[in-house]
Amino acid sequence: MAGGMSVKEWVVIHKIKALHDNGKGLSIRAISQELGLSRNTVRKYLRMDENVISEQIEDPSRTKRLDDHRDYLVHLLKQFPKLSAVKIARKLQAKVGDLPASDRSIRRYVRVLKEEVASAQMRYYEPILEDVPGVQCQVDPGELRGVLIGGEERTLHFVVFVLSYSRLMYVGLAFRPLDTQTFIQLHDEALRYFGGLPDESVYDQTKLVVINEQYRELTLNQRFHEYATTAGFRIHACEGYDPESKGKVEAGVKYVKQDCLYGEVFRDQEHVRQHMQDWVESVANVRIHGTTGEPPRERFERDEREHLEAYLSPACVQPVARETRQVDKTGLIAWKANKYSVPMAWQQARVGVLESGSQLHISDLNTGEVIASHALCADKGKVIKNTHHYRDHAQRVNKLEAGINALISDETGHRLCQQLKRSEPKIYKDQLVAARDLLKRHAPVDPELITALAERPGMTATRLQNYLEAAQAAVLRERQPESLPEPKQALDLSAYQRLGRSSGQGVTHEPA
Repeated sequence: MAGGMSVKEWVVIHKIKALHDNGKGLSIRAISQELGLSRNTVRKYLRMDENVISEQIEDPSRTKRLDDHRDYLVHLLKQFPKLSAVKIARKLQAKVGDLPASDRSIRRYVRVLKEEVASAQMRYYEPILEDVPGVQCQVDPGELRGVLIGGEERTLHFVVFVLSYSRLMYVGLAFRPLDTQTFIQLHDEALRYFGGLPDESVYDQTKLVVINEQYRELTLNQRFHEYATTAGFRIHACEGYDPESKGKVEAGVKYVKQDCLYGEVFRDQEHVRQHMQDWVESVANVRIHGTTGEPPRERFERDEREHLEAYLSPACVQPVARETRQVDKTGLIAWKANKYSVPMAWQQARVGVLESGSQLHISDLNTGEVIASHALCADKGKVIKNTHHYRDHAQRVNKLEAGINALISDETGHRLCQQLKRSEPKIYKDQLVAARDLLKRHAPVDPELITALAERPGMTATRLQNYLEAAQAAVLRERQPESLPEPKQALDLSAYQRLGRSSGQGVTHEPA
């Protein structure tokens, strides 16, 4: 039911149920003629549970809140018809947190849904699971002919992956017709790009997924089915020749053709790949989405990433030798006489490097997540940068400043940060990391002490450490210092630190 119900409507329902008398009274046709209602309306009202109707009249918001998750509940019941209401409630709670209704309300709501889903009289369109994060990904293969690459018209093949909740998109490219192995490899790329695995992926009946359909029984592509089973996601193939049953997250293939590829001329395959990656990152995943009203990347990071299951590439994905490289302090790695950028969060870390076709994939060694991809450069001595990799530096500084403010107070924290910035502007981020850790280690810090330190010119993380340790020692000696404790004179090593930084040594960084 889609919301509140008037008492007048309830009276009509009561009349219908009384005339029908559980099948012993008038037929649906006779009731329709008696009350001047359509037979479909009569059938709909007969399926309604009286207890649920009464409960809705008393508190319409209860069932309304459950209606917000109706698609997900229908999805569960279609996949697993014998699921108990208790387990359904548990699954819903795992996805959305606090449940929006009482256990009794959920039991009644699920009972009615089970009857409706089992009813042969109603055609159910597959729900788009856009209200529950981490459940569904929609996958659409496509192709575009006449793409100018190197002065020749070529056919470009691609697969669009869209997470139904956040609308985060990934587009895998191929320069020849898709076969099963390529289809699997593009899935592997997409899931590593997402950094995790949804519960299921939804497909039209492409031969890459479904070999045959007869009597609504599907014969799956055995190699792809093996991959999906090993990876840990369900294959949801739509009914043949029925695009309505797939739902409409968005016309992903059409969007890629018109917004990304149409009107473009490419030098070579590497140029196509780089253009596609830039478009996905700077257009598709940062636009304000027409349905959600939010940028997909922002919605994904806030609400969906944590709900994805861990993903490891199965053995059936053709392995490619992976090497490791050290990221330098400017966020670059060396690869075959060129340098390639990685996000600043991995500055001076060791990362995995995987060359696949004309692409270079850089991954986090701990999680396996792809953190950067570049089109391989055939020249030598070049620096290939993605400007987006350098944009998170300011965001991380802001986050560190906010962390310090949270440990003391906004006003005092702001003054302390400004003193650190004036004293060591070139290593401000490192100073913030050290100050945050010191404040955590010595928490709770005396408000008068930290206020005085925030006003002291020339304040650095080292001097902050000395003052905090001196104050802590005074407390341990069970005497409160009458004035600001003066620390032991520490040797000023800033000149040596700067010398070390110029040689790339002795620089500390916030852990990723």
